[in-house]
Amino acid sequence: MPSARRRNQLAALVLGGTFAVAGLSGCSTTQEKAAAQQAESARILKARAKRQQARKNDKHHADGPESASYRSKSARRQEGNDE
Repeated sequence: MPSARRRNQLAALVLGGTFAVAGLSGCSTTQEKAAAQQAESARILKARAKRQQARKNDKHHADGPESASYRSKSARRQEGNDE
């Protein structure tokens, strides 16, 4: 018959092993979540780059000295009065 001390040691060993297995399974879940989040971030960055490229190639996009936002207020007022 094992002594009470030996029984307590075995119980502690089993309990420690159980926590170790639970901890390892939790790590894989955390790693899976991190990988999924990283993939989502990469997808978002690719979509943003695609939108920026499309905007850059858009002929009607106003980003230069010819656009109304770069002209003076008086020049924009004169344009409105010429109609």
